[in-house]
Amino acid sequence: AIELVWNQTQGQPWLVNAIAREVIVKILQSDQTQPITLELVNRAIQNIILNRPTHIDSLLERLKESRVRRVIEPMILGDEYIDIESEDFFYTRDLGLIRIVNSIIEPANPIYAEVIIRKLSATTQAVLSKPQYNSYQLSRYFADGRIDMIKLLEDFQQFWRENSEIWTKHNNYKEAMSHLVLMAFLQRIFNGGGQIIRDMAVGTGRLDICLIYDGKKYPIELKIRHSKKYVEAGFEQIVNYMDILNCDEGCLIVFDKRKKIAWNEKIYRKTENINGKKINIFGG
Repeated sequence: AIELVWNQTQGQPWLVNAIAREVIVKILQSDQTQPITLELVNRAIQNIILNRPTHIDSLLERLKESRVRRVIEPMILGDEYIDIESEDFFYTRDLGLIRIVNSIIEPANPIYAEVIIRKLSATTQAVLSKPQYNSYQLSRYFADGRIDMIKLLEDFQQFWRENSEIWTKHNNYKEAMSHLVLMAFLQRIFNGGGQIIRDMAVGTGRLDICLIYDGKKYPIELKIRHSKKYVEAGFEQIVNYMDILNCDEGCLIVFDKRKKIAWNEKIYRKTENINGKKINIFGG
């Protein structure tokens, strides 16, 4: 339990105390005879993420500021570079939203990473709660002991095609909108169980997502098609990610932001086998 608190907060004092209070005062009703378990800490963390206390809410309001966006958006995209000597970087770091480790800029802790994504994708989450999307449930994609990732991501492709223009037009995080919409889509489906692990960081050139359900892992790599070179780099990155997770199958999603390309060309699916690993590639 202590290790989980540390991993999720990275020692941020307010978060550590908030988890302790959530477990001891609210969940256990101050019954000090009860042991504090891993399960209780997980419940407390989820309660804090969902309820967004004043401390977190006031911090998230800063995401609207341009100087914060100029740091957070590249972090979501995994872009190659940001000036760590810039006033934007120092300001965002001093707010406590980010940290730098071995030249990699990343969220200050996993709890902040989660609430940042939920805040920025809140509009998409609201849209997904409408009745016409009620079929987007985990049960729709789970069969024969596995999640059908092809069916799931083909549904996402259609959802993105139908809605992307509106969201991109009315959101300050325009470059990262594709990634945010996908993560909101996955959150909608996995609310019924399972886990979504995201690896966001400036300096990696990628965004890794791992879906975990019923003991199985489903790796996803996201890339934006700046050029053919970026797509080729995606193959290498997803294969490496699959090696780390010990998976034989994974998905690579390539978002094509070129305005002159028709949707019928952007939307596609194909499969490649690289070094004995099956990679499902989705265009969007």
